[in-house]
Amino acid sequence: MDFEAVRTFVAVAEAGQFRKAAVDLSVTQQAVSKRIAALERHLGVRLFTRTPHGAEPTIDGQALLPHARELLRVADRAVASVRAGRRPLRVDVINSRGAVSGLMRDFHRAHPGTELDVLMMLDIDAAVAALRSGAIDASFRAVADPGRPLPEDIASVRVLDEPLQLLTGPGHALARARSVTVAELAGHRIWMPGIVPGTEWAAYYDDLVAAFGLTIEATGPNFGSDALLDTVADTPALATFMSEGTRLVWPAGHGLRRVPVTDPVPVYPHSLLWHRDNPHPALTVLRAHLAGVSPAPDAPGTWRPGWTRPH
Repeated sequence: MDFEAVRTFVAVAEAGQFRKAAVDLSVTQQAVSKRIAALERHLGVRLFTRTPHGAEPTIDGQALLPHARELLRVADRAVASVRAGRRPLRVDVINSRGAVSGLMRDFHRAHPGTELDVLMMLDIDAAVAALRSGAIDASFRAVADPGRPLPEDIASVRVLDEPLQLLTGPGHALARARSVTVAELAGHRIWMPGIVPGTEWAAYYDDLVAAFGLTIEATGPNFGSDALLDTVADTPALATFMSEGTRLVWPAGHGLRRVPVTDPVPVYPHSLLWHRDNPHPALTVLRAHLAGVSPAPDAPGTWRPGWTRPH
Protein backbone atom coordinates (compact mmCIF):
# COMPACT_ATOMS: atom_id res chain seq x y z
CA MET A 1 0.00 0.00 0.00
CA ASP A 2 1.25 3.48 -0.91
CA PHE A 3 1.78 5.29 2.41
CA GLU A 4 1.61 8.72 0.73
CA ALA A 5 -1.84 7.80 -0.57
CA VAL A 6 -2.86 6.66 2.91
CA ARG A 7 -1.54 9.91 4.39
CA THR A 8 -3.47 11.86 1.77
CA PHE A 9 -6.65 9.91 2.55
CA VAL A 10 -6.34 10.79 6.25
CA ALA A 11 -5.63 14.44 5.42
CA VAL A 12 -8.78 14.69 3.22
CA ALA A 13 -10.91 12.94 5.84
CA GLU A 14 -9.72 15.33 8.53
CA ALA A 15 -9.89 18.48 6.40
CA GLY A 16 -13.21 17.62 4.75
CA GLN A 17 -11.96 19.13 1.49
CA PHE A 18 -9.54 18.07 -1.23
CA ARG A 19 -8.35 21.67 -1.60
CA LYS A 20 -7.57 22.18 2.09
CA ALA A 21 -5.87 18.77 2.28
CA ALA A 22 -3.65 19.83 -0.65
CA VAL A 23 -2.61 22.97 1.26
CA ASP A 24 -1.92 20.94 4.42
CA LEU A 25 0.22 18.47 2.46
CA SER A 26 1.95 21.18 0.35
CA VAL A 27 0.92 19.51 -2.91
CA THR A 28 -1.51 20.40 -5.70
CA GLN A 29 -5.20 19.55 -5.55
CA GLN A 30 -4.69 17.44 -8.66
CA ALA A 31 -2.05 15.38 -6.83
CA VAL A 32 -4.48 14.79 -3.97
CA SER A 33 -7.18 13.61 -6.39
CA LYS A 34 -4.76 11.26 -8.15
CA ARG A 35 -3.58 9.71 -4.88
CA ILE A 36 -7.13 9.13 -3.65
CA ALA A 37 -8.15 7.65 -7.01
CA ALA A 38 -5.14 5.29 -6.93
CA LEU A 39 -5.98 4.19 -3.40
CA GLU A 40 -9.61 3.55 -4.36
CA ARG A 41 -8.49 1.42 -7.30
CA HIS A 42 -6.12 -0.52 -5.04
CA LEU A 43 -8.87 -1.21 -2.50
CA GLY A 44 -11.70 -1.60 -5.00
CA VAL A 45 -14.05 0.76 -3.11
CA ARG A 46 -15.10 4.42 -3.07
CA LEU A 47 -13.64 6.29 -0.12
CA PHE A 48 -15.29 9.72 -0.46
CA THR A 49 -18.59 11.20 -1.55
CA ARG A 50 -18.42 14.65 -3.09
CA THR A 51 -20.77 17.17 -1.45
CA PRO A 52 -21.41 20.89 -1.97
CA HIS A 53 -19.27 21.53 1.09
CA GLY A 54 -16.37 19.27 0.22
CA ALA A 55 -15.84 15.52 0.68
CA GLU A 56 -17.25 13.09 3.21
CA PRO A 57 -15.92 9.56 3.83
CA THR A 58 -18.17 6.79 2.57
CA ILE A 59 -19.01 3.85 4.84
CA ASP A 60 -15.89 2.14 3.51
CA GLY A 61 -13.90 5.30 4.09
CA GLN A 62 -15.14 5.51 7.66
CA ALA A 63 -14.15 1.87 8.22
CA LEU A 64 -10.67 2.48 6.81
CA LEU A 65 -9.94 5.72 8.67
CA PRO A 66 -8.86 4.38 12.12
CA HIS A 67 -6.72 1.71 10.49
CA ALA A 68 -5.14 4.29 8.18
CA ARG A 69 -4.24 6.47 11.16
CA GLU A 70 -2.64 3.50 12.90
CA LEU A 71 -0.69 2.62 9.74
CA LEU A 72 0.74 6.14 9.69
CA ARG A 73 1.65 6.01 13.37
CA VAL A 74 3.50 2.73 12.82
CA ALA A 75 5.27 4.10 9.74
CA ASP A 76 6.36 7.24 11.60
CA ARG A 77 7.69 5.16 14.49
CA ALA A 78 9.60 2.94 12.04
CA VAL A 79 11.26 5.96 10.42
CA ALA A 80 12.09 7.52 13.79
CA SER A 81 13.75 4.31 14.95
CA VAL A 82 16.46 4.61 12.29
CA ARG A 83 16.66 8.36 11.68
CA ALA A 84 19.75 9.89 13.27
CA GLY A 85 18.82 12.26 16.07
CA ARG A 86 15.45 10.59 16.66
CA ARG A 87 16.72 7.24 17.88
CA PRO A 88 19.04 6.32 20.75
CA LEU A 89 22.78 6.61 20.27
CA ARG A 90 24.02 3.00 20.05
CA VAL A 91 27.40 2.53 21.73
CA ASP A 92 29.47 -0.66 22.07
CA VAL A 93 31.61 -1.09 25.21
CA ILE A 94 34.12 -3.84 25.95
CA ASN A 95 32.47 -4.82 29.24
CA SER A 96 29.75 -3.59 31.55
CA ARG A 97 31.92 -3.06 34.65
CA GLY A 98 35.01 -1.33 33.28
CA ALA A 99 36.12 2.28 33.09
CA VAL A 100 34.55 2.77 29.65
CA SER A 101 31.13 1.91 31.05
CA GLY A 102 31.86 4.48 33.75
CA LEU A 103 32.59 7.06 31.06
CA MET A 104 29.23 6.33 29.47
CA ARG A 105 27.45 6.62 32.82
CA ASP A 106 29.11 10.00 33.35
CA PHE A 107 28.06 11.07 29.85
CA HIS A 108 24.46 10.05 30.55
CA ARG A 109 24.45 12.06 33.80
CA ALA A 110 25.89 15.08 31.99
CA HIS A 111 23.41 14.76 29.08
CA PRO A 112 20.28 13.12 30.52
CA GLY A 113 18.22 14.09 27.48
CA THR A 114 20.33 11.90 25.18
CA GLU A 115 18.86 8.44 24.74
CA LEU A 116 21.45 5.65 24.82
CA ASP A 117 21.58 2.00 23.88
CA VAL A 118 24.72 0.40 25.36
CA LEU A 119 25.74 -3.05 24.12
CA MET A 120 28.78 -5.34 24.15
CA MET A 121 30.30 -6.94 21.05
CA LEU A 122 32.93 -9.68 20.96
CA ASP A 123 35.79 -8.15 19.01
CA ILE A 124 36.94 -5.27 16.87
CA ASP A 125 36.04 -6.93 13.54
CA ALA A 126 32.41 -7.31 14.60
CA ALA A 127 32.39 -3.75 15.94
CA VAL A 128 33.83 -2.26 12.73
CA ALA A 129 31.33 -4.18 10.60
CA ALA A 130 28.51 -2.86 12.79
CA LEU A 131 29.82 0.70 12.49
CA ARG A 132 29.99 0.44 8.70
CA SER A 133 26.48 -1.00 8.44
CA GLY A 134 25.00 1.58 10.81
CA ALA A 135 24.00 -1.05 13.39
CA ILE A 136 25.95 0.92 16.03
CA ASP A 137 27.15 4.53 16.18
CA ALA A 138 30.33 4.21 18.27
CA SER A 139 32.60 1.59 19.79
CA PHE A 140 35.35 1.62 22.41
CA ARG A 141 38.27 -0.55 21.27
CA ALA A 142 42.03 -0.91 21.36
CA VAL A 143 43.17 -0.24 17.78
CA ALA A 144 44.61 -1.24 15.49
CA ASP A 145 45.15 -4.99 15.63
CA PRO A 146 48.57 -6.15 14.49
CA GLY A 147 48.78 -5.78 10.73
CA ARG A 148 45.09 -4.88 10.42
CA PRO A 149 44.63 -1.10 10.26
CA LEU A 150 41.15 0.37 10.41
CA PRO A 151 39.24 0.97 7.15
CA GLU A 152 39.53 4.53 5.84
CA ASP A 153 35.87 5.28 6.58
CA ILE A 154 36.29 4.50 10.29
CA ALA A 155 37.73 7.26 12.48
CA SER A 156 39.24 6.79 15.94
CA VAL A 157 40.67 8.78 18.80
CA ARG A 158 42.32 7.56 22.02
CA VAL A 159 40.15 8.51 24.98
CA LEU A 160 41.43 6.54 27.97
CA ASP A 161 44.43 4.56 29.18
CA GLU A 162 43.14 2.19 31.88
CA PRO A 163 45.82 0.87 34.29
CA LEU A 164 45.91 -2.83 35.15
CA GLN A 165 45.97 -4.00 38.76
CA LEU A 166 46.78 -7.38 40.25
CA LEU A 167 43.86 -8.98 42.09
CA THR A 168 44.81 -11.59 44.69
CA GLY A 169 43.28 -13.58 47.50
CA PRO A 170 44.43 -13.02 51.11
CA GLY A 171 46.85 -15.99 51.01
CA HIS A 172 48.77 -14.90 47.91
CA ALA A 173 52.46 -14.07 48.28
CA LEU A 174 51.86 -10.52 46.97
CA ALA A 175 48.58 -9.87 48.79
CA ARG A 176 50.12 -7.45 51.33
CA ALA A 177 52.29 -5.53 48.86
CA ARG A 178 51.46 -1.82 48.50
CA SER A 179 52.45 -2.14 44.83
CA VAL A 180 54.26 -4.63 42.63
CA THR A 181 56.50 -4.09 39.62
CA VAL A 182 55.85 -5.92 36.38
CA ALA A 183 59.17 -7.73 36.78
CA GLU A 184 58.09 -9.09 40.19
CA LEU A 185 55.08 -10.78 38.54
CA ALA A 186 57.32 -13.16 36.58
CA GLY A 187 56.89 -16.69 37.88
CA HIS A 188 53.44 -16.04 39.40
CA ARG A 189 50.36 -17.68 37.87
CA ILE A 190 47.93 -15.11 36.50
CA TRP A 191 44.61 -16.74 35.64
CA MET A 192 42.34 -15.09 33.08
CA PRO A 193 39.75 -17.54 31.71
CA GLY A 194 37.70 -16.37 28.77
CA ILE A 195 40.41 -14.70 26.68
CA VAL A 196 39.24 -15.21 23.10
CA PRO A 197 42.03 -15.76 20.54
CA GLY A 198 41.94 -13.26 17.69
CA THR A 199 40.42 -10.43 19.69
CA GLU A 200 42.27 -7.18 20.26
CA TRP A 201 42.32 -7.80 24.02
CA ALA A 202 43.88 -11.24 23.49
CA ALA A 203 46.55 -9.55 21.37
CA TYR A 204 47.11 -7.05 24.20
CA TYR A 205 47.79 -9.78 26.76
CA ASP A 206 49.94 -11.74 24.31
CA ASP A 207 52.21 -8.71 23.97
CA LEU A 208 52.23 -8.12 27.72
CA VAL A 209 53.39 -11.71 28.28
CA ALA A 210 56.07 -11.41 25.59
CA ALA A 211 57.35 -8.06 26.85
CA PHE A 212 57.77 -9.02 30.52
CA GLY A 213 58.00 -12.83 30.62
CA LEU A 214 54.72 -13.27 32.48
CA THR A 215 52.58 -16.38 32.77
CA ILE A 216 48.92 -15.85 31.90
CA GLU A 217 46.70 -18.93 31.92
CA ALA A 218 43.40 -18.82 30.02
CA THR A 219 42.48 -22.44 30.74
CA GLY A 220 39.12 -23.63 32.01
CA PRO A 221 35.58 -22.48 31.31
CA ASN A 222 34.65 -18.85 31.87
CA PHE A 223 31.83 -18.80 34.43
CA GLY A 224 31.93 -15.02 34.81
CA SER A 225 33.52 -12.56 37.18
CA ASP A 226 31.83 -13.87 40.34
CA ALA A 227 33.25 -17.37 39.82
CA LEU A 228 36.66 -15.86 39.00
CA LEU A 229 36.65 -13.91 42.27
CA ASP A 230 35.62 -17.00 44.24
CA THR A 231 38.50 -19.03 42.79
CA VAL A 232 41.14 -16.33 43.29
CA ALA A 233 39.99 -15.80 46.87
CA ASP A 234 40.32 -19.53 47.66
CA THR A 235 43.55 -20.28 45.73
CA PRO A 236 46.76 -18.72 47.09
CA ALA A 237 48.74 -19.66 43.99
CA LEU A 238 46.45 -17.74 41.60
CA ALA A 239 46.03 -14.06 40.85
CA THR A 240 44.34 -12.23 37.99
CA PHE A 241 44.58 -8.92 36.21
CA MET A 242 41.74 -6.46 36.69
CA SER A 243 41.61 -2.98 35.24
CA GLU A 244 41.72 -0.13 37.73
CA GLY A 245 38.31 1.18 36.69
CA THR A 246 36.50 -2.17 36.96
CA ARG A 247 33.71 -2.01 39.54
CA LEU A 248 33.61 -5.17 41.64
CA VAL A 249 31.73 -6.26 44.74
CA TRP A 250 32.66 -9.42 46.61
CA PRO A 251 31.70 -11.08 49.92
CA ALA A 252 33.55 -9.67 52.94
CA GLY A 253 35.03 -13.08 53.72
CA HIS A 254 36.89 -13.21 50.40
CA GLY A 255 39.55 -10.75 51.60
CA LEU A 256 40.57 -9.90 48.05
CA ARG A 257 43.36 -7.36 47.45
CA ARG A 258 43.80 -4.94 44.54
CA VAL A 259 47.52 -4.29 44.11
CA PRO A 260 48.76 -1.51 41.76
CA VAL A 261 51.25 -2.63 39.11
CA THR A 262 54.16 -0.28 38.45
CA ASP A 263 57.48 0.23 36.69
CA PRO A 264 55.97 0.51 34.14
CA VAL A 265 52.19 0.68 34.62
CA PRO A 266 50.51 -1.55 31.99
CA VAL A 267 47.56 0.38 30.56
CA TYR A 268 44.80 -0.79 28.28
CA PRO A 269 44.39 1.90 25.57
CA HIS A 270 40.73 2.55 24.79
CA SER A 271 39.88 4.42 21.58
CA LEU A 272 36.50 5.67 20.43
CA LEU A 273 35.62 4.45 16.91
CA TRP A 274 32.90 5.84 14.65
CA HIS A 275 31.96 5.99 10.97
CA ARG A 276 33.11 9.24 9.38
CA ASP A 277 29.71 9.78 7.70
CA ASN A 278 27.56 9.04 10.77
CA PRO A 279 25.21 12.05 11.13
CA HIS A 280 23.80 11.29 14.59
CA PRO A 281 23.99 14.61 16.50
CA ALA A 282 24.55 12.86 19.84
CA LEU A 283 27.77 11.34 18.45
CA THR A 284 29.26 14.83 18.21
CA VAL A 285 28.12 15.55 21.76
CA LEU A 286 29.74 12.32 23.00
CA ARG A 287 33.03 13.09 21.30
CA ALA A 288 33.11 16.60 22.77
CA HIS A 289 32.28 15.24 26.22
CA LEU A 290 35.09 12.65 26.09
CA ALA A 291 37.58 15.25 24.89
CA GLY A 292 36.75 17.36 27.94
CA VAL A 293 36.95 14.65 30.62
CA SER A 294 39.51 12.10 29.43
CA PRO A 295 43.11 12.40 30.70
CA ALA A 296 45.89 12.60 28.14
CA PRO A 297 47.06 9.11 27.08
CA ASP A 298 50.63 7.82 27.08
CA ALA A 299 51.55 9.26 30.47
CA PRO A 300 55.20 8.79 31.51
CA GLY A 301 55.88 5.44 33.13
CA THR A 302 53.12 3.55 31.33
CA TRP A 303 53.27 0.66 28.85
CA ARG A 304 51.02 -0.32 25.96
CA PRO A 305 51.66 -2.59 22.95
CA GLY A 306 53.49 -0.92 20.10
CA TRP A 307 50.74 -1.83 17.64
CA THR A 308 48.06 0.24 19.39
CA ARG A 309 47.27 3.50 17.68
CA PRO A 310 48.84 6.65 19.18
CA HIS A 311 46.62 9.46 20.46
